[in-house]
Amino acid sequence: MKVSLASAMGTCFGVQDAINLAMSPEFSNELTIVGQLVHNPQVSESLKQNGVSLVPGIEDIDKIQTKKVMITAHGAAEKTKKRLYEAGFTVYDASCPLVMRVHQTIKSLVAKGYFPVVIGQKDHVEVKGIVGDLDDHLVINNETDFQKIKSSGNRRLGIVTQTTQQRDKVEALVEKIRGLEYVDDVAFVNTICQPTHDRQLAVHELADQVDLMIVIGGYNSSNTKKLVHVCDEKGIEAHHIESFDQLHKEWFINKQHVGITAGTSTPENVINEVHTKILEIAKDVEGQTSLAS
Repeated sequence: MKVSLASAMGTCFGVQDAINLAMSPEFSNELTIVGQLVHNPQVSESLKQNGVSLVPGIEDIDKIQTKKVMITAHGAAEKTKKRLYEAGFTVYDASCPLVMRVHQTIKSLVAKGYFPVVIGQKDHVEVKGIVGDLDDHLVINNETDFQKIKSSGNRRLGIVTQTTQQRDKVEALVEKIRGLEYVDDVAFVNTICQPTHDRQLAVHELADQVDLMIVIGGYNSSNTKKLVHVCDEKGIEAHHIESFDQLHKEWFINKQHVGITAGTSTPENVINEVHTKILEIAKDVEGQTSLAS
Protein backbone atom coordinates (compact mmCIF):
# COMPACT_ATOMS: atom_id res chain seq x y z
CA MET A 1 0.00 0.00 0.00
CA LYS A 2 1.38 3.35 -1.05
CA VAL A 3 0.86 6.39 1.20
CA SER A 4 1.23 9.93 -0.22
CA LEU A 5 1.04 13.37 1.34
CA ALA A 6 -0.64 16.27 -0.46
CA SER A 7 1.87 18.78 -1.84
CA ALA A 8 0.22 21.59 0.14
CA MET A 9 -1.50 21.03 3.47
CA GLY A 10 -1.59 22.00 7.12
CA THR A 11 -1.22 25.32 8.88
CA CYS A 12 -1.05 28.48 6.79
CA PHE A 13 0.93 31.57 7.80
CA GLY A 14 -2.11 33.34 9.26
CA VAL A 15 -2.93 30.42 11.54
CA GLN A 16 0.68 29.90 12.58
CA ASP A 17 1.15 33.59 13.37
CA ALA A 18 -2.00 33.54 15.52
CA ILE A 19 -0.84 30.44 17.41
CA ASN A 20 2.64 31.89 17.97
CA LEU A 21 1.16 35.12 19.29
CA ALA A 22 -1.26 33.41 21.67
CA MET A 23 1.42 31.03 22.97
CA SER A 24 3.82 33.87 23.79
CA PRO A 25 5.18 33.54 27.37
CA GLU A 26 4.06 37.09 28.16
CA PHE A 27 0.42 35.96 28.07
CA SER A 28 0.68 32.92 30.33
CA ASN A 29 -2.36 32.85 32.67
CA GLU A 30 -3.20 36.44 31.69
CA LEU A 31 -4.96 36.07 28.33
CA THR A 32 -8.49 35.24 27.22
CA ILE A 33 -9.29 34.44 23.60
CA VAL A 34 -12.73 35.59 22.48
CA GLY A 35 -13.80 32.62 20.38
CA GLN A 36 -11.79 29.70 19.02
CA LEU A 37 -8.37 31.00 17.96
CA VAL A 38 -8.36 28.54 15.06
CA HIS A 39 -10.74 25.68 14.38
CA ASN A 40 -8.59 22.85 15.70
CA PRO A 41 -9.13 20.92 18.96
CA GLN A 42 -5.44 20.19 19.59
CA VAL A 43 -4.58 23.89 19.32
CA SER A 44 -7.37 24.78 21.75
CA GLU A 45 -6.11 22.18 24.22
CA SER A 46 -2.51 23.41 23.92
CA LEU A 47 -3.63 26.96 24.65
CA LYS A 48 -5.49 25.83 27.77
CA GLN A 49 -2.43 23.92 28.95
CA ASN A 50 -0.40 27.09 28.46
CA GLY A 51 -2.72 28.97 30.80
CA VAL A 52 -4.80 30.73 28.14
CA SER A 53 -8.52 31.09 28.87
CA LEU A 54 -11.19 30.73 26.21
CA VAL A 55 -14.73 32.11 25.99
CA PRO A 56 -17.10 31.22 23.13
CA GLY A 57 -17.66 34.78 21.93
CA ILE A 58 -18.27 38.46 22.61
CA GLU A 59 -21.63 37.62 24.18
CA ASP A 60 -19.62 36.06 27.04
CA ILE A 61 -17.74 39.26 27.83
CA ASP A 62 -18.92 39.13 31.45
CA LYS A 63 -17.10 35.82 31.91
CA ILE A 64 -13.68 37.22 30.96
CA GLN A 65 -11.42 37.27 34.02
CA THR A 66 -8.21 38.64 32.45
CA LYS A 67 -7.32 42.17 31.38
CA LYS A 68 -5.79 40.98 28.12
CA VAL A 69 -8.02 39.57 25.38
CA MET A 70 -7.33 38.36 21.86
CA ILE A 71 -9.32 38.44 18.62
CA THR A 72 -9.13 35.11 16.77
CA ALA A 73 -7.52 34.43 13.40
CA HIS A 74 -11.00 34.54 11.84
CA GLY A 75 -11.24 38.28 12.48
CA ALA A 76 -14.00 40.34 14.06
CA ALA A 77 -16.07 43.41 13.34
CA GLU A 78 -14.71 46.77 14.47
CA LYS A 79 -17.73 47.19 16.73
CA THR A 80 -16.71 43.98 18.54
CA LYS A 81 -13.21 45.31 19.11
CA LYS A 82 -14.64 48.65 20.23
CA ARG A 83 -16.85 46.93 22.78
CA LEU A 84 -13.82 45.18 24.25
CA TYR A 85 -11.79 48.41 24.37
CA GLU A 86 -14.65 50.27 26.04
CA ALA A 87 -14.95 47.49 28.63
CA GLY A 88 -11.38 48.23 29.69
CA PHE A 89 -9.58 45.31 28.08
CA THR A 90 -6.20 45.42 26.35
CA VAL A 91 -6.98 43.95 22.95
CA TYR A 92 -4.53 41.90 20.88
CA ASP A 93 -5.56 41.15 17.32
CA ALA A 94 -4.60 37.77 15.81
CA SER A 95 -6.78 38.29 12.73
CA CYS A 96 -5.36 36.77 9.55
CA PRO A 97 -4.32 39.56 7.15
CA LEU A 98 -6.12 37.80 4.32
CA VAL A 99 -9.36 37.85 6.28
CA MET A 100 -8.92 41.55 7.03
CA ARG A 101 -8.43 42.09 3.29
CA VAL A 102 -12.02 40.86 2.84
CA HIS A 103 -13.24 43.39 5.44
CA GLN A 104 -11.46 46.20 3.60
CA THR A 105 -12.64 45.04 0.17
CA ILE A 106 -16.32 44.89 1.00
CA LYS A 107 -16.22 48.31 2.66
CA SER A 108 -14.54 49.69 -0.45
CA LEU A 109 -17.30 48.23 -2.65
CA VAL A 110 -19.96 49.80 -0.42
CA ALA A 111 -18.18 53.15 -0.69
CA LYS A 112 -18.47 52.85 -4.49
CA GLY A 113 -22.21 52.39 -4.25
CA TYR A 114 -22.52 48.63 -4.48
CA PHE A 115 -24.77 46.58 -2.22
CA PRO A 116 -22.57 44.13 -0.24
CA VAL A 117 -22.90 40.38 -0.84
CA VAL A 118 -20.75 37.67 0.73
CA ILE A 119 -20.55 34.17 -0.70
CA GLY A 120 -20.09 31.95 2.33
CA GLN A 121 -21.66 30.43 5.42
CA LYS A 122 -23.75 33.01 7.27
CA ASP A 123 -23.20 31.41 10.69
CA HIS A 124 -19.42 31.11 10.36
CA VAL A 125 -17.42 33.39 12.65
CA GLU A 126 -15.40 34.78 9.73
CA VAL A 127 -18.51 35.81 7.83
CA LYS A 128 -20.07 37.34 10.94
CA GLY A 129 -16.97 39.49 11.28
CA ILE A 130 -17.00 40.51 7.61
CA VAL A 131 -20.59 41.77 7.73
CA GLY A 132 -20.60 42.94 11.34
CA ASP A 133 -20.00 46.61 10.57
CA LEU A 134 -22.31 46.84 7.55
CA ASP A 135 -25.70 48.57 7.69
CA ASP A 136 -27.17 45.99 5.33
CA HIS A 137 -25.90 42.97 3.43
CA LEU A 138 -26.68 39.54 2.00
CA VAL A 139 -24.89 36.23 2.56
CA ILE A 140 -25.47 33.60 -0.09
CA ASN A 141 -24.16 30.05 -0.29
CA ASN A 142 -25.90 28.53 -3.31
CA GLU A 143 -28.46 29.21 -6.05
CA THR A 144 -31.40 28.75 -3.69
CA ASP A 145 -30.27 32.00 -2.03
CA PHE A 146 -30.77 34.02 -5.24
CA GLN A 147 -34.29 34.82 -4.12
CA LYS A 148 -32.72 36.96 -1.37
CA ILE A 149 -31.14 39.11 -4.07
CA LYS A 150 -34.44 39.56 -5.88
CA SER A 151 -36.30 40.35 -2.65
CA SER A 152 -33.72 42.93 -1.60
CA GLY A 153 -34.39 45.03 -4.71
CA ASN A 154 -30.69 45.84 -5.06
CA ARG A 155 -29.48 45.74 -8.67
CA ARG A 156 -25.82 46.80 -8.18
CA LEU A 157 -23.98 44.12 -6.21
CA GLY A 158 -20.48 44.13 -4.74
CA ILE A 159 -19.48 40.52 -4.10
CA VAL A 160 -16.67 39.06 -1.99
CA THR A 161 -16.11 35.55 -0.69
CA GLN A 162 -15.40 33.87 2.60
CA THR A 163 -11.70 33.01 2.41
CA THR A 164 -12.28 29.24 2.59
CA GLN A 165 -14.70 28.84 -0.32
CA GLN A 166 -14.06 26.70 -3.41
CA ARG A 167 -13.03 28.77 -6.40
CA ASP A 168 -15.01 26.81 -9.01
CA LYS A 169 -18.20 27.06 -6.95
CA VAL A 170 -17.76 30.79 -6.36
CA GLU A 171 -16.99 31.62 -9.98
CA ALA A 172 -20.01 29.60 -11.16
CA LEU A 173 -22.30 31.40 -8.69
CA VAL A 174 -21.02 34.83 -9.69
CA GLU A 175 -21.51 34.05 -13.38
CA LYS A 176 -25.11 33.04 -12.73
CA ILE A 177 -25.72 36.16 -10.64
CA ARG A 178 -24.44 38.30 -13.51
CA GLY A 179 -27.10 36.68 -15.71
CA LEU A 180 -30.05 37.35 -13.40
CA GLU A 181 -32.64 39.65 -14.98
CA TYR A 182 -33.01 41.59 -11.74
CA VAL A 183 -29.27 42.39 -11.49
CA ASP A 184 -27.77 45.23 -13.53
CA ASP A 185 -24.16 45.45 -12.31
CA VAL A 186 -21.81 43.08 -10.45
CA ALA A 187 -18.43 44.03 -9.03
CA PHE A 188 -16.76 40.80 -7.92
CA VAL A 189 -13.50 40.51 -5.99
CA ASN A 190 -12.26 36.96 -5.42
CA THR A 191 -11.12 36.97 -1.78
CA ILE A 192 -10.54 33.23 -1.41
CA CYS A 193 -7.15 33.06 0.29
CA GLN A 194 -4.21 31.57 -1.61
CA PRO A 195 -3.31 28.95 1.06
CA THR A 196 -6.87 27.62 0.91
CA HIS A 197 -6.78 27.46 -2.88
CA ASP A 198 -3.35 25.77 -2.83
CA ARG A 199 -4.63 23.03 -0.52
CA GLN A 200 -7.76 22.49 -2.58
CA LEU A 201 -5.70 22.26 -5.76
CA ALA A 202 -3.25 19.83 -4.12
CA VAL A 203 -5.99 17.49 -2.89
CA HIS A 204 -7.66 17.68 -6.30
CA GLU A 205 -4.44 16.50 -7.94
CA LEU A 206 -3.77 13.80 -5.34
CA ALA A 207 -7.32 12.47 -5.62
CA ASP A 208 -6.54 11.44 -9.21
CA GLN A 209 -3.91 9.02 -7.88
CA VAL A 210 -5.45 7.44 -4.77
CA ASP A 211 -8.38 5.23 -3.83
CA LEU A 212 -8.68 6.57 -0.28
CA MET A 213 -8.11 10.01 1.23
CA ILE A 214 -7.66 10.86 4.90
CA VAL A 215 -8.51 14.50 5.62
CA ILE A 216 -7.22 15.90 8.93
CA GLY A 217 -8.71 18.93 10.65
CA GLY A 218 -11.26 20.24 13.10
CA TYR A 219 -14.82 19.12 12.48
CA ASN A 220 -15.89 22.78 12.54
CA SER A 221 -13.13 23.87 10.16
CA SER A 222 -14.69 25.27 6.98
CA ASN A 223 -11.60 24.87 4.82
CA THR A 224 -11.13 21.25 5.96
CA LYS A 225 -14.73 20.44 5.04
CA LYS A 226 -14.05 21.87 1.59
CA LEU A 227 -11.17 19.40 1.14
CA VAL A 228 -13.58 16.56 1.89
CA HIS A 229 -16.01 18.06 -0.62
CA VAL A 230 -13.33 18.07 -3.31
CA CYS A 231 -12.84 14.33 -2.74
CA ASP A 232 -16.60 13.76 -2.86
CA GLU A 233 -16.77 15.58 -6.19
CA LYS A 234 -13.98 13.37 -7.52
CA GLY A 235 -15.77 10.22 -6.31
CA ILE A 236 -12.92 9.28 -3.96
CA GLU A 237 -13.62 7.72 -0.57
CA ALA A 238 -12.60 10.22 2.10
CA HIS A 239 -12.64 10.20 5.90
CA HIS A 240 -12.49 13.41 7.92
CA ILE A 241 -10.68 12.92 11.24
CA GLU A 242 -9.30 15.18 13.95
CA SER A 243 -6.60 12.84 15.32
CA PHE A 244 -4.80 9.55 14.66
CA ASP A 245 -6.89 7.59 17.18
CA GLN A 246 -9.95 8.02 14.95
CA LEU A 247 -8.44 5.90 12.17
CA HIS A 248 -10.06 2.49 11.50
CA LYS A 249 -8.10 -0.37 10.01
CA GLU A 250 -11.04 -1.58 7.93
CA TRP A 251 -10.87 1.62 5.86
CA PHE A 252 -7.53 0.47 4.44
CA ILE A 253 -8.34 -3.12 3.51
CA ASN A 254 -7.91 -3.71 -0.25
CA LYS A 255 -6.71 -0.14 -0.77
CA GLN A 256 -3.71 0.39 -3.06
CA HIS A 257 -2.89 4.05 -2.58
CA VAL A 258 -3.82 6.28 0.38
CA GLY A 259 -3.61 10.07 0.31
CA ILE A 260 -3.29 12.39 3.30
CA THR A 261 -4.26 16.04 3.42
CA ALA A 262 -5.03 18.55 6.16
CA GLY A 263 -6.80 21.87 6.63
CA THR A 264 -5.06 25.18 7.22
CA SER A 265 -5.61 24.98 10.99
CA THR A 266 -4.03 21.53 11.41
CA PRO A 267 -0.59 21.55 13.11
CA GLU A 268 2.32 19.59 11.66
CA ASN A 269 2.62 17.31 14.70
CA VAL A 270 -1.00 16.18 14.27
CA ILE A 271 -0.34 15.38 10.60
CA ASN A 272 2.81 13.45 11.52
CA GLU A 273 0.93 11.38 14.11
CA VAL A 274 -1.70 10.44 11.55
CA HIS A 275 0.92 9.65 8.91
CA THR A 276 2.84 7.39 11.29
CA LYS A 277 -0.31 5.54 12.34
CA ILE A 278 -1.39 5.01 8.72
CA LEU A 279 2.01 3.54 7.88
CA GLU A 280 1.59 1.13 10.82
CA ILE A 281 -1.89 0.17 9.67
CA ALA A 282 -0.66 -0.31 6.09
CA LYS A 283 2.07 -2.66 7.26
CA ASP A 284 -0.42 -4.60 9.37
CA VAL A 285 -2.97 -4.87 6.55
CA GLU A 286 -0.35 -5.98 4.06
CA GLY A 287 0.93 -8.59 6.51
CA GLN A 288 -2.54 -10.03 6.98
CA THR A 289 -3.09 -10.08 3.19
CA SER A 290 0.16 -12.01 2.71
CA LEU A 291 -0.86 -14.59 5.32
CA ALA A 292 -4.27 -14.99 3.75
CA SER A 293 -2.77 -15.66 0.33
